[in-house]
Amino acid sequence: MSNSQIRIYTQIPPGEAWISKYGAALPIFTCVLGFTETALIPGISAAGLTPNDRKYTACADAEFLYYGAQNNPRYSLPPLTDGASPVLISRAVVEELKLPLYIFNAGLPQPPNLPAIDLGGIPALCLSTGKAMKLEIVRHLFEQGLIWGEKLAQASNYEYLNQPQDQSQDKYLVLSECVVGGTTTALAILTGLGLDAAGKVNSSHPTCNHAQKWQIVQQGLEKLGKREIGEDGIRSWLPLELVAAVGDPMQVVVAGMAIAASRSCGVMLAGGTQMLAVYALARALARTYNLEWQPRQIVVGTTRWVTEDATGGTVELAQLIGDIPLIATQLNFHNSRYPQLRAYEQGFVKEGVGAGAACIAAHLRDNWQQEQLLKAIELQISRLELLKKN
Repeated sequence: MSNSQIRIYTQIPPGEAWISKYGAALPIFTCVLGFTETALIPGISAAGLTPNDRKYTACADAEFLYYGAQNNPRYSLPPLTDGASPVLISRAVVEELKLPLYIFNAGLPQPPNLPAIDLGGIPALCLSTGKAMKLEIVRHLFEQGLIWGEKLAQASNYEYLNQPQDQSQDKYLVLSECVVGGTTTALAILTGLGLDAAGKVNSSHPTCNHAQKWQIVQQGLEKLGKREIGEDGIRSWLPLELVAAVGDPMQVVVAGMAIAASRSCGVMLAGGTQMLAVYALARALARTYNLEWQPRQIVVGTTRWVTEDATGGTVELAQLIGDIPLIATQLNFHNSRYPQLRAYEQGFVKEGVGAGAACIAAHLRDNWQQEQLLKAIELQISRLELLKKN
């Protein structure tokens, strides 16, 4: 299925069924923040000009997502190699559609300057250590994900907005993330689960740094012990142990949320490579620990800059995983008056903070078209520039 605004790239009939069931709903928008010291490796990510900038990217994006443009933010949006933060896209939709918004701190070096829900996690060490997080922390974060997935699924959008509940309406959650360096931890998780993901992930660079990512992943995985042979004959590590070794704190939280929420509502995992890894992780967790879930309730929503990235292989990766619809907004910035948005068309940034899923939701819910999206996003930039002048 495709139209001028969205396209389903994989698992088309299940994707169409999901849209038919949930498309008219007002989603709850969540963002799970995390940090991995993998982000501090020079050149690993373009989501912040320097390693020091990248320490604060998640806090800055979350603050903008929650408040929008404001005078004297504690954490300003960091300078990028080129382009602009994808949170401009997400904020435009969250603001205009008045989406219920929940922000979670799964493990940051410093707390964000907003009323985020602290899950009691910690930042991960670099995945190359093979000891990214303690196993007890990973277990705790997974439990928190399961708890909050159930809570969010049961929460009514109308209750959040102090309006009468309508329990008859099918609803869904948008589960987004902000983790700098997260496509590298995603590659580690996918590889550790036995999937041939090398050369298929994306990055915020215009040309994906596959060799650098793969070298780091190999360093981390070779420090683990023997892999288990699953019922499907694939060699992989136990999922929680794998996350503890080479993952980041967001992954296991969102996997838990998706598992629990899928039992009673729809789920859109908001992102590209990172959310495909989360889906594969959720599937492995459900199988390993015999957890009830409804995978047909889950889709991945991203941007065309991800799915059509010639230096990555997101569609191929989704096909390799096998049972997940991959949907992308067809938003483009070719005609934007702002060069930092036009940079997306040169391959910079691509996705983050649920940007693609936000655009998909705006189209499905209120039939937003290209012009309306672009106008709302450019308004966010114009507000920022006005504040800088003053």
